[in-house]
Amino acid sequence: MSQILSNLSTTLLLLFAIAVGSLIGWFHPAQAEMLSGAVDPLILALISLLFFEISFGKLLEARKHLRFLSLAWVTNFILIPLVGWGVSALFLSGKPLIFTGLLIYFIAPCTDWFLGFTRLARGNVALGSVLLPINLISQLLLFPVFLGLFAGKTIGADIMSIGSALWHWFLVPIIGAVIFHEVLKRFLSPVIFGKILCVVNAVVPIVIAGLVACIFSGNISIIIENMPVFLVVLVAVFVFFVITYFLGEVLSLCFQLDYPEHVLLTMTSAARNAPLMLGLTTAAFPDEPLISAALIIGMLVEFPHLTLLKHLLLKRCPTMDREQPSDAEAGLVKSPILPTI
Repeated sequence: MSQILSNLSTTLLLLFAIAVGSLIGWFHPAQAEMLSGAVDPLILALISLLFFEISFGKLLEARKHLRFLSLAWVTNFILIPLVGWGVSALFLSGKPLIFTGLLIYFIAPCTDWFLGFTRLARGNVALGSVLLPINLISQLLLFPVFLGLFAGKTIGADIMSIGSALWHWFLVPIIGAVIFHEVLKRFLSPVIFGKILCVVNAVVPIVIAGLVACIFSGNISIIIENMPVFLVVLVAVFVFFVITYFLGEVLSLCFQLDYPEHVLLTMTSAARNAPLMLGLTTAAFPDEPLISAALIIGMLVEFPHLTLLKHLLLKRCPTMDREQPSDAEAGLVKSPILPTI
């Protein structure tokens, strides 16, 4: 229940940020101009906080689970991007900027709150914690490649220029956040370090909301002009989620996954990494607010979708798993605070 309330509050916070930013941009253009100066610091803060939450030590356990991790990687970084490109092209081929924003939303698997929903559905959280850093590293390396392949001609994106921009923007905060995480983890007690992670976890949605408010305040006019197209975005996101759900079902059946792994594959293929992609996109395309706006719309749909998936999966959960925590969930208790966004 706490996980559901946490993610519900995040969704409401984003809606509030959109409303406040839009009102400021519409009625107070001067203040909106001032807010635009906060975009760059907020991007750097968001990236630093997101990377501080991640423990890369779990990568050492990857060799024990090569079969599932290989299946999840192929699903997340080959099959899902192809599905995302197909859905985006089907619905928004005539709107290149919104097409690109939607595609960016589709191509990046979640690196945080999918674990929360995996736990709620009695999935294998311990294995998910190993998958998490793999997803993060892969999507960072593949982000410019996917844009060049799928959207390069559409928006004139160049792999080298995008890669150079991301390197310039994120190298220092990423390295700093990872080093800071490892230093504090080594020298602080698990209880104190867990409390720090809890604080960081609570701050992340606020920083995202601030970034969203700044984006909408500075670009409300162009966003309103394209508002009818965002209804199409909602339909496209719905179709994408339906396809990925059935894709997960087919793969779980073909590879004869046990229920906990089935849940994990379903959640990692459904949840998208909108917070990180919002930071990357805003930095890579600072003068294209429609790209970021399309991504934000997708972010709002994700929570109800994951909640529905949880209920669908729990209906198939073995009776014993419903009555007591799974082994994977029990193992989660030994780890620090679980991220929720």
